[in-house]
Amino acid sequence: MSVRVRFPPSPTGYCHVGTARMAVLNYLFAKKHGGTIFFRSEDTDKERSKIEYEEDIKEQLKWLGLSWDEFSRTTELVAAHTEAMQQLVKENKAYVSEEESKKEPGKLVQVIRLRNPGRSVTFTDIVRGDITFDTTELGDFTIGRAIDDPLYHLAVVVDDATQGITHIIRGEDHISNTPRQILIQEALGYERPHYAHYPLHLGSDKSKLSKRTGDVAVRSYREKGFLPEALLNYIAVLGWTPPSGREILTLAEMVEEFELEDLHKSGAVFDIEKLRWYNREYILKLSDDEFAHQVMPILQKVAGERGLLWNAEMGMRIMPIVKERISVWSDINDLALEGEFDCFFNDPTPDASELPGKSASPAEAAEHLSALHELLSSASEEIFADPERLKGIVWDYATTKGRGAVLWPLRYALSGRARSPDPFLIASIIGKDTTLARIKRGISVLV
Repeated sequence: MSVRVRFPPSPTGYCHVGTARMAVLNYLFAKKHGGTIFFRSEDTDKERSKIEYEEDIKEQLKWLGLSWDEFSRTTELVAAHTEAMQQLVKENKAYVSEEESKKEPGKLVQVIRLRNPGRSVTFTDIVRGDITFDTTELGDFTIGRAIDDPLYHLAVVVDDATQGITHIIRGEDHISNTPRQILIQEALGYERPHYAHYPLHLGSDKSKLSKRTGDVAVRSYREKGFLPEALLNYIAVLGWTPPSGREILTLAEMVEEFELEDLHKSGAVFDIEKLRWYNREYILKLSDDEFAHQVMPILQKVAGERGLLWNAEMGMRIMPIVKERISVWSDINDLALEGEFDCFFNDPTPDASELPGKSASPAEAAEHLSALHELLSSASEEIFADPERLKGIVWDYATTKGRGAVLWPLRYALSGRARSPDPFLIASIIGKDTTLARIKRGISVLV
């Protein structure tokens, strides 16, 4: 069998994680088996479907690294839908019914209803096994608003058959649609495709995620600075455990390991902290040049917003600090707002009341800073480039006098903030002259 699957998003909202997950699972299965992928924009909801949503879905899926072989829109295939309904009416498997309009009470409209044989339908689900429905309760259900205006169930069945779809891989919320679609397939004499309904992923409160609940638009994660490879990886393993047990996999490695039978039978929680972990793992895999290429424009932007004196050389020097502290690019903005980078671009103005800290008096803090100034003055530029060697120079003194009493004033004198990177790291980045100048300024504030 030549595998043929489809991405059938409804363009009634921006691409959300659920749409992306559907596309990822279909993509992995098709590529594993050398199959064909159809992107079918199911725009049967004429009032809510918009081209901008369709374009967003296509853009975000491409950003994630997915592709497809053919593209179509449901509304452009209406001739085949009309022909199918005409066939059903002609064969007395469907009929035209004159009914009161639901939108305009008192107005009569004609709808097309399928004659339901009212029997049990059983289909084998690749994920869940055999599922049986008694279709009697469905009655003669509507398949078209008019002979040339199909509803979703009729349109999707005809399109699947016309495009030769062999496997329908979709969320469990579509299970209830399957008996209607099977009845339409049988009425039209179509071959039944294989079904695989995977569990939906859930929000942190175990509720179903949707386009209308929570921060789940792919574009939102993209704007926050998540890497496409990380988001793709996390979405793929959400409810799927690769046989290798590995968590970090390339797209090619996912294709190699993927089988529908390995999908979990219960819903997985979409955990933003786990996604952040994935993103950090991918950030750590970036080369220094790749990392700097991504970070430098963000740093320059936030420096400008905070009124800092931008210095590209200093920006490059603080790359290790940035890499150590972020999981996603937007964390840089958060750190900047907290003043984490201020001391690297602007000289701080120490507050005399904060500078001594809680472990020393102003006079004692001034004494300790004077001692540190003397100790560090003797250090070479080579030693100043190494935080650990700087630490070694002052550690015995700090241990003897009390580390809190010594290191707090040093940190505050160098950064001007109660919270900041390690003082020895700051000193190694800003250099010997600037370090000694800031220590002297701290002493002058205290005496």
